[in-house]
Amino acid sequence: MAKRYDVVVVGSGFGGSITALRLAQKGKSVAVLERGRRYAPGQFPRDVTRADELLWRHPVRPEARGLYDVRFLSGIGTVTASGVGGGSLIYANVHVRPDPIVFDHPRWPRGFSREALDPYYDKVARELDVKPFPASIPLKKRDLFQQAAWRMGRQTFDPDEAVSWTEPSAPGRKACQRCAECEFGCQHGAKNTLDLTYLARAEKLGATVWPGLSVSHVQRVAGGYRVHFQDLSTGEKTSVEGSRVVLSAGALGTVEILLRSRDRARTLPLVSEWLGKGYSGNGDFLGSMHGSREEILPWVGPDVATVMRFFDAAPRFTMVTATFNQPATAVLAGMGQPQLGLLGGVGSPLWTKLWPLMHGAFAKGLFNKPLGTGVDPSRTSNLFAIGQDNANGHMVLKGDRLDIEWDYANENVALVNRMTAAMRELASQYGATFAPLVTWELFRRPFTVHSLGGAHLAESPARGVVSKEGEVFNYPGLYVADGSVIPTSIGFHPVMTISAVAERIAEAVAHGF
Repeated sequence: MAKRYDVVVVGSGFGGSITALRLAQKGKSVAVLERGRRYAPGQFPRDVTRADELLWRHPVRPEARGLYDVRFLSGIGTVTASGVGGGSLIYANVHVRPDPIVFDHPRWPRGFSREALDPYYDKVARELDVKPFPASIPLKKRDLFQQAAWRMGRQTFDPDEAVSWTEPSAPGRKACQRCAECEFGCQHGAKNTLDLTYLARAEKLGATVWPGLSVSHVQRVAGGYRVHFQDLSTGEKTSVEGSRVVLSAGALGTVEILLRSRDRARTLPLVSEWLGKGYSGNGDFLGSMHGSREEILPWVGPDVATVMRFFDAAPRFTMVTATFNQPATAVLAGMGQPQLGLLGGVGSPLWTKLWPLMHGAFAKGLFNKPLGTGVDPSRTSNLFAIGQDNANGHMVLKGDRLDIEWDYANENVALVNRMTAAMRELASQYGATFAPLVTWELFRRPFTVHSLGGAHLAESPARGVVSKEGEVFNYPGLYVADGSVIPTSIGFHPVMTISAVAERIAEAVAHGF
């Protein structure tokens, strides 16, 4: 690694990969620092008993270097990816341009609207070659969902997806096998993940990706910034400098780096007091339905094929049937549908202590086969709602670890009630039973795969952390481009908006040279 680059990018997810390509196209020297490893098709973990290959590091298990970073934080559970390509490795490939009303929230700075972002949505769509699952291919779970929505009087649409539905020309890649393993890492190379698209193009232009490097903090130096990191293989701590630095480590990673830089290392003392405020889980809420009168065959097709709208009134949300491969579906079905009623939340005191128990359960094979066989997995489905929560989570450092404080259940009662009512109504259309995710019943904490906010776009440091161009207030040349800049929940799958905003910020970084 050189001692200095024109641009140092931290993270290789949607913000990082987009930035790396656009700056490489401008002829700039670019280094991308990524904490996770590089995965090729066929290398994603499937043996869940090898928990260190499945789960990312934790203070009690720093040697775990897996694909999934699962955190049981005080107010919410989060799942993010660790690997070259970031969240694109494990997301459901869904790219939605949200309704214009999303940008009417006063937290969005002037100049951000659906219309203003459309050119950037277009750029993302071209790069990732997004298109819906072909309507010509029969798909039972899609058809049943659409029929249920029609009976409920609800609109649906088949979203664009970053998937190769026909055979790609690139060697080592295949067309979608319709195996519902999108969120486990595609073994066939059918997903147009960032390592195969934006990042691959950036590397061809000279950008360099350095896996296995965990960034701790950023320091201002003459002519730019010094990024401090640890090599996770050797334990060595060192640094690299960039004339420009772009933090794209995701909402959790970026905010953690900035908090540590401001409050622990004190190398960026002038970062806005808004840092960490306004976190959103994008209203993610999970449930299940069991006992459908017809076979759903959830493991046939992509994970998500159709989206149902509930944007007619606030609190607004969308809903999908989020499905997995046959072994995972059987395990989830075997867990049943516990409903605790007035005892809901009884496990709350144990919530933040669950990571070691989860790791141990995977390692001992407790999630390797169904716990019960009384439910027909082919007649089950997971239900996943994505809504406009109040984005009132507060990200803080406790010791040297990020935490999120948020009384989610009490602050988002109306949203949760409307989502669960819709899920119950949907299940009834199938002749099925409904229950929320067991962790909600036990702990009254949601799980999110869509962390947003904490380093908001704003017109001044009195209202946010970064400018409308993504530049950190008071620190010229230091940028943020990832989900942390999004100032509200989206209520749709958020990756298309994160990517469009990142394209806009990358444009600003390039113009700044």
